[in-house]
Amino acid sequence: MPTKPSPPALADLDLHPGQSLALLQELHILTREGRINQDSRRKLKQVKHLLQFIEPLLQQALQQRGDVTLVDHGAGKSYLGFMLYDRFLQGRSAGRVIGIEARAELVQRAQALAQRLGFARMEFVAATVQQALDHPALALRPDLVTALHACDTATDDAIAFALARQAQHVLLVPCCQAEVAAALRRHKSLQGAQPSGAPAHETAHETADEPAPEPAGGRPAPAPLSALWQRPLHTREFGSHITNVLRCLQLEAHGYAVTVTELVGWEHSMKNELIVARKVGAPQPRARQRLLELLHTLGLPELQQRFAPPPDAT
Repeated sequence: MPTKPSPPALADLDLHPGQSLALLQELHILTREGRINQDSRRKLKQVKHLLQFIEPLLQQALQQRGDVTLVDHGAGKSYLGFMLYDRFLQGRSAGRVIGIEARAELVQRAQALAQRLGFARMEFVAATVQQALDHPALALRPDLVTALHACDTATDDAIAFALARQAQHVLLVPCCQAEVAAALRRHKSLQGAQPSGAPAHETAHETADEPAPEPAGGRPAPAPLSALWQRPLHTREFGSHITNVLRCLQLEAHGYAVTVTELVGWEHSMKNELIVARKVGAPQPRARQRLLELLHTLGLPELQQRFAPPPDAT
């Protein structure tokens, strides 16, 4: 049985009024004695900041139609979903949270925890993104789709789900994404972009795990532009940046207004970019054209299917 934290410990946590300490202990954010380590403190701060963006959107949906549905993609242990339900939905008679997670064991644990806590309007689905699109329990139009630190292309999966279901809002905190960086590496090897005098270990480190196959069509980016990702560190960082730019253009092309901001200070997380999208109208051909032009300029046409499939394929 979790123990009750002491008053000084509670004051140090800066918790929301009425927030469940038992939930934080169940999520292992607090220890059984009510203490918190630095890693858990950072995690708690990130989720709290994200909730400040989410709760007004849920409130707006409740006011407009008397109900609200949030779908959390790549939910993992469902920290976000549980804390949102506890803070915002537990005291209300409407609204639900649906967590989608491919790992069945995490879904089972989350279902058991929701039952123990009496969070009756929390649901969990063990599914990949493609399975989620075809799942009968998810044949709905969500008010909000979220993805918090969903690794690699899982953020793109969340976007695909949101677009297919015409979600009103999308909130993303992207994690690592290797697909674009890998494509940049393939073109770099074609261009012979390894600088003269670069340490041999840079080339070996970069190519030992990832052989450089021929690109799937298109042309390499112009040599001066490829200097932006000439070295391994720059390849990774530039690839991550371009990935999020492409995601924003993709959302804009589907009729969303997009803003990008920091979630928390960089001292708490290096994966700190928050993308917030709101459905405002019809698809925007100009945004799609800019996306295609960017892929062409960077010599990455093989990524069109990911970020800008033909309109009849969306």
